[in-house]
Amino acid sequence: MKTTGDQVLAKGATSDASTRSLVMLSILQNGPSTASELASRLELTAAAVRRHLGVLEEIGHLNSRQQRTYGARGRGRPALVFELTDAGRAVFPSSYDAVAIAALSALAAEGGPQAIDRFADGITEAVAQRYAELRPDFDSSVEALVQALTDEGFVATLKPIPTGQQLCLYHCPVSHVAAAFPQLCAAEARVFGQLLDSHVQQLATIAHGDGVCTTHIPRPVTPEDHTSSRKVAS
Repeated sequence: MKTTGDQVLAKGATSDASTRSLVMLSILQNGPSTASELASRLELTAAAVRRHLGVLEEIGHLNSRQQRTYGARGRGRPALVFELTDAGRAVFPSSYDAVAIAALSALAAEGGPQAIDRFADGITEAVAQRYAELRPDFDSSVEALVQALTDEGFVATLKPIPTGQQLCLYHCPVSHVAAAFPQLCAAEARVFGQLLDSHVQQLATIAHGDGVCTTHIPRPVTPEDHTSSRKVAS
């Protein structure tokens, strides 16, 4: 059967939509990305990726900003970094936000702030349980937590920094609910600290408009650190 022009156009449109979905998924899984980084991951040309990025920006699924540079910067303008908007994240499966917010509002009216705190602690229990199941299979508690979070719908990664590690969540299934009830974010930080036996610090959250939920996990203090501190003091 002869292929018509309309069929060719339809096939091309479907292919483009699929590629744009892959672009968004790559940003979801890896965080804010440049066109060249996306092209490398998806094995596409930079020109093709930029075309899809332009469409996704136009329909409101992505925002772009200049890439932050540290230290001396080379010639030329900084590369653009693309990140998902709330509308872009909404494309991926998430909770029934409106129903959840209405239910929590009723719960707060009935039981006060303490009721929301108890509910938030209950939400994090699923992560804690999954962590307990996974911990024997991992060398470190942080790696087990990353996997537990990913299994529960948070796209989690770990980034080393000089003062420790940063736990990054690129997707929050309850971000809109957490925006209305920040107790969910506070409970999340508490359970991270308990599971890792560390004084963690929440630096940014998707619920408050940041591109990534970021939690700082300080490196453990060792006997060598105490020795160095005494030398400096003397």
